[in-house]
Amino acid sequence: MTLHVALLKRRVAFQVAGALIGLAVTAVPASAHHSANAFDNAKIVELNGTVKEFQWTNPHTWIQLYVVDDNGSRVEWSIEGGSPGTLSRAGWRPSTFKNGAKVRVKVHPMKNGEAAGIFVGAKFEDGSSLGRW
Repeated sequence: MTLHVALLKRRVAFQVAGALIGLAVTAVPASAHHSANAFDNAKIVELNGTVKEFQWTNPHTWIQLYVVDDNGSRVEWSIEGGSPGTLSRAGWRPSTFKNGAKVRVKVHPMKNGEAAGIFVGAKFEDGSSLGRW
């Protein structure tokens, strides 16, 4: 093997190793971000409940909502919203959903039936609304 061929093989090996490291580093963040395929976008469920907590966090906001189901049991729903940056430009604030507030929320529910969904709209006791109501 000539020196030129040996150097070329070594160069290719470093390029392949660099590409594999690059893929490994970017795969973790990509896998952490989920797909909207988990939600049934053809279906809208309306929930009447009490806000447990509004989480103003990146990359998505979350509304934790207590809802009484048909059996009289209290069920906690997790409702995913947009990013704080996007929502703040639309007028939302960390205080938009106050703990203990009664609210009606529309969501696209999870396909697997879990008590969770993606935010569509909300209507507050004072008659004001957000999103697509």
